[in-house]
Amino acid sequence: MEARKDPASRAGAIARIAEQLGMHRETLRGWVRQAEIDGGVRPGTSSEDASRITELERENVSCGGRMRSCERRRRFRGRGARPQDQVSVPTAVLVDYIDAHRDTFGVEPICEVLSCAGTKIAPSTYYAAKTRPASARAIRDAALVPVIRQVHAENLGVYGARKVHAEVNRQVRMVARCTVERLMKAEGLAGIRRDKTRATTLTHGAETTRPADLVRRDFTATAPNRLWVADLTYVRTYSGWVYAAFVLDVFSRMDLGWQVSTSLRTDLALDALDMGRWARHRAGHDVAGLTHHFDRGVQYRAVRYTQRLAEAEAVASVGSKGDSYDNAMAEAFNSLFKAECIRNPAMRPKQGWKSVGDVEIAVAEYIDWFNHRRLHGEIGLIPPAEFEANHWASHNIDHYPETPVPVEAGSN
Repeated sequence: MEARKDPASRAGAIARIAEQLGMHRETLRGWVRQAEIDGGVRPGTSSEDASRITELERENVSCGGRMRSCERRRRFRGRGARPQDQVSVPTAVLVDYIDAHRDTFGVEPICEVLSCAGTKIAPSTYYAAKTRPASARAIRDAALVPVIRQVHAENLGVYGARKVHAEVNRQVRMVARCTVERLMKAEGLAGIRRDKTRATTLTHGAETTRPADLVRRDFTATAPNRLWVADLTYVRTYSGWVYAAFVLDVFSRMDLGWQVSTSLRTDLALDALDMGRWARHRAGHDVAGLTHHFDRGVQYRAVRYTQRLAEAEAVASVGSKGDSYDNAMAEAFNSLFKAECIRNPAMRPKQGWKSVGDVEIAVAEYIDWFNHRRLHGEIGLIPPAEFEANHWASHNIDHYPETPVPVEAGSN
């Protein structure tokens, strides 16, 4: 600026001095321009004003962030609109309450009293809720609730959300599992719970030696009639204890044979075995080479039971003493039977189980439902009968027995 004051050195002062200082001429020109502004020679924003503006802009950005954060907190935690599951009383409940009392007190007085009590609702909110059309979700929920209730009731009230969801998708439409869980919770529907059972196996007095354990807790089979399991359970009635025996095919989890009796004699287990053999022969299935697994109960180790297995060309298998895991599949079925049939209010008579006749009728109904309609999680959430039908649809039966029905079936 001193060189510019002298007319002799004015021309080319910026370029000449920038070269002497070893810097770019435009950088030096900017410094000169800013110095002239700060000195009041040239109009523009001074360095002091520019610094103050920068600081104000920084404070403005910071305040804006805090205000947005406060707004979000106010919206979800303060007085603003919040999701209905985060408020003390949902709007729908308040609307129903006002509907019940509006003819006596009027809408505005009820809203005023509720607001004074800490449950705020404006009359405009009430009228908006009454006049707005139902949402697509509400319409779909209204259509799904009867279907879910029907599925739950038709399956003895034992299904939880997983199986209700599977059955609804099998019968009606594709529905998300979370939707079924939400609607079941709202309707008060839940699956049945299983309780612990006590042991009923008696090993004293067995008539035959104990066979080896051929299963070793591997309850899997590649086809029907490869592995059957059997066990007994008990039911308390007014006339005394009633005992039930079951025989299951491991491949499909189907209950092939069952029997109910007031005694724990060999005939109880033998009749269940004969029913299973009869069912397979009637369907044209050969059970030769079958492995039949059971516990150490004297009923299964009787001479007659062993002879009947020999007639069917089946091999016996027995687990270790006092270990329910060695017969886990049969034990699991007993647990299901006690929970879904015996203790289930949908199956249990109002006055309780009176005699063996009541139990026998209930068991017949339960086994039919279990085999043909109950969804089983271990076989892809389909009924055992459907699972076997799918298997035989893709496999040809190579051998048919000459005697379709054994003469000894049902003779005990």
